[in-house]
Amino acid sequence: MTRPAADVDGGYVVGVDVGTGSARAAVFSASGVLMARGEHPIDVWHPRPDHIEQSSDDIWLAATAAVRDALRGSGATPSEVRGIGFDATCSLVAIDAAGAPVAVNSDGDDHRNVVVWMDHRAVDDAEQINRLGHPVLASVGGRISPEMQTPKLRWLQRELPAPWARVAHWFDLPDFLTWRATGALSRSLCSTVCKWTYVGHEGRWDRSFFEQIGLGGLADGNFSRIGNQIHAPGTAVGSGLSADAAADLGLLPGTPVGTSIIDAHAGALGAPATSHLDRRLAIIAGTSACHLAVSSAPLPVPGVWGPYWSALLPGWWLAEGGISASGAAIDHIVANHPASRLLGPQPLAALEQRLDELADGSPERLTRLAHAVHVDPSLLGNRSPLADPTRTGALVGWSLRDDLDDLAVRYLAAVQGLAYATRHIVEAMTEAGWRFEVSAVTGGSTHSPLWLRTHADVLDMPVVVPAEPDAVLLGAAMLGAVAGGLHSGVKDAMASMTRPGTIIEPNRASAEFHRAKYGVYRRMLRDHDNYRAAMEAARGEDWA
Repeated sequence: MTRPAADVDGGYVVGVDVGTGSARAAVFSASGVLMARGEHPIDVWHPRPDHIEQSSDDIWLAATAAVRDALRGSGATPSEVRGIGFDATCSLVAIDAAGAPVAVNSDGDDHRNVVVWMDHRAVDDAEQINRLGHPVLASVGGRISPEMQTPKLRWLQRELPAPWARVAHWFDLPDFLTWRATGALSRSLCSTVCKWTYVGHEGRWDRSFFEQIGLGGLADGNFSRIGNQIHAPGTAVGSGLSADAAADLGLLPGTPVGTSIIDAHAGALGAPATSHLDRRLAIIAGTSACHLAVSSAPLPVPGVWGPYWSALLPGWWLAEGGISASGAAIDHIVANHPASRLLGPQPLAALEQRLDELADGSPERLTRLAHAVHVDPSLLGNRSPLADPTRTGALVGWSLRDDLDDLAVRYLAAVQGLAYATRHIVEAMTEAGWRFEVSAVTGGSTHSPLWLRTHADVLDMPVVVPAEPDAVLLGAAMLGAVAGGLHSGVKDAMASMTRPGTIIEPNRASAEFHRAKYGVYRRMLRDHDNYRAAMEAARGEDWA
């Protein structure tokens, strides 16, 4: 591979992204050019409803294999790698004093020591925490989510007391990766503020909150089990790669390691920077979707997580909306239609081609194909702005048809439903004082032309796709670039390593259609509340 001379002189950086189903790694130049990437799958266990688990040993093995593959493909030598950065899902990892995994399940299987972010076993615990109403909840939009760590910790302490007593370190998965890489017990301001209720702007844990919710023991030892050394993303961790981790990764001991970040937040770094970052909505759409925005002053939004201080960019406040099942909802809807068996290895691309054929190439006609089909994609609850993890999705327009065209239209309606869910979040943020001019997007869903066009039209703002499609990996690599001294800080790395690619302008010819259909979506949300209230009024003691 021929490499630009300037990049050889500047060195290379490695980014590692651990998602729900796989670990990916890539080698980038100092200017953000992708050299090569690798990917390895990760096992996921579903031992019972709402319980989703993984293995931190499996995750590390997948990450190291992906890094070695990326290095081989890039031609970069270990001595040319100036830094490595990690991002991951905000899953919960249990480790004992010897560094070994501890079970998070009643089966006693220590190999399964990760509670995956989308695990909903702690829904009741989250609701009980919310009823207590501690002031710290103001930083999570007023309601904590079962996808965050304290409800999960509360459940584990109560339901699994023996494994709980063995745990010496509770990690957010991104912080587990930097610990495994360096041996340092420091944590990221990103993960602790966004998922653990660390009070970032005051630099402290709130002991009274943990005591109120029954987790006061975690305050022992100055909160040593959940971290008392908190660093901003990109800050160099410890002394760099340990000898063991370097051997696993195929890199040199001492290679700088950047303080980690949540995977969606890495995507916000890797998405194209704009001249006014406070007018940019970053959408990272994969299994779930996250909507990230920064402001110079705190702008709280009911039902939207944050504002978090310096969790993404130093000195900026971060707000985070989200859709808990985004790509996962699409996959579920498509896979459970009888016609899915007719699709090939790229089912969504095939469905989009069929929609184009049905519309004779007209974008406006294509949009209207789903006029009689409506989807509420709340298959895993409504993360924002309703902050209700118990909600379920809905499909209106179901018929006896089971052909490919019916599936194509249902897929279109589901994509539109996701765009309307995003519009709902944007409207809630706008009411609280946010102003957006552009949406910068990345993630697996953004490889879909239909997803991009629909979101530009529904949000009525340009959608910018990064020139580097692996923007989440690029964001992780930026952390290594900052730790290795290639860039002075995360904001400087964004300016130097990102660049816009395609820009999709909104097509206002469909504005009235989307206005009407968005009204139906909002009506579906209200109808869900009415249905639930009616059945609760008739509830019997023998209901499960």
